Amino acid sequence: MGSPDSSTTAFCYSPTQTMRSIISDNSLLLMALSRFGIPLGFGDKTVEQVCMDQGIDCSTFLTVADYISGHAYSPDDIDLEQLMAYLKKAHSYFLDFQLPMIRRKLLEAIDISGVDSIGFLILRFYDDYATEVRTHMEVENDHVFPYVAALLEGTLDKNFSIESYAKGHAHISPKLQELKDIIVRYYPENSNDLLTSALFDIITCEQDLSAHCMAEDDLFIPAVSRLEKKIETEEIKKISEERSAPDEDIDAKSSDNTDSTTDAEKLSTLSEREKEIVCLIAKGLTNKEIASQLYLSVHTVATHRRNISGKLRIHSPAGLTIFAIVNGLLPIADIPRSRIQ
Repeated sequence: MGSPDSSTTAFCYSPTQTMRSIISDNSLLLMALSRFGIPLGFGDKTVEQVCMDQGIDCSTFLTVADYISGHAYSPDDIDLEQLMAYLKKAHSYFLDFQLPMIRRKLLEAIDISGVDSIGFLILRFYDDYATEVRTHMEVENDHVFPYVAALLEGTLDKNFSIESYAKGHAHISPKLQELKDIIVRYYPENSNDLLTSALFDIITCEQDLSAHCMAEDDLFIPAVSRLEKKIETEEIKKISEERSAPDEDIDAKSSDNTDSTTDAEKLSTLSEREKEIVCLIAKGLTNKEIASQLYLSVHTVATHRRNISGKLRIHSPAGLTIFAIVNGLLPIADIPRSRIQ
């Protein structure tokens, strides 16, 4: 994947364009398709239709596509959960496919018979580099991505921040450029098609890794930072409200076990989407399963659940299940037996 040009153009891809046309415009977007989990064979469907078919947020896909292609882009139009899934698949591609494939080609193309030979030193250089890439990406897989997943659920770990991670987020592609130069300058080979093919793969990998790291810097890290600030603001507001509430109001809230609002009145406050989510909760679906079925982010589902609990004053799945049945949102036959036993 080629790295985006720092001077972006005003042109942007549109949801109504065919997916085939934007791939024709920039074939490097084939990698983006793979990392979003979008299969080929979409015919003449529009970008919007293809994304809808695959449960992909169209704005997120277009933002990444515009970024890769050097177009103007808006980082605000990103579903952070789907961008993180995109980055995870990129990691799998590098660690499980591309880097091992390049190593196999190098093994076949160069002579490593002597530990002091140029070929042996080249392979050792490459192995050290591959280990460095693996370490870099495993830190993100094992620490950064779980931290962001918790953020999406509304939990902020005060012992970690994306800003602290970003300060040490070094790009991992330059050493491949160095390896290419070493092979070109010092490996004594007159004609070796396999080595030429390996060099081409190294160049492509260097460009792809560079674009990947830039996307993390320009899209992922700012999106995480915005979410951190949002949660921090909500927590500060909540603490401020609790501190400013009169004692008698707190006592009243703690002692008030009655609710004069009728179920019909509560039901009328729910949107159609919230009613749909209540039914899915009653059926035993998790936030992640609900998000997948409704093509929403987990963070959006969690927000809906908080709003539902606030409107109904019901905070447990069991309570929501009873409310749904009693108020005719869904028949009891649709509730799994494990939920009513």
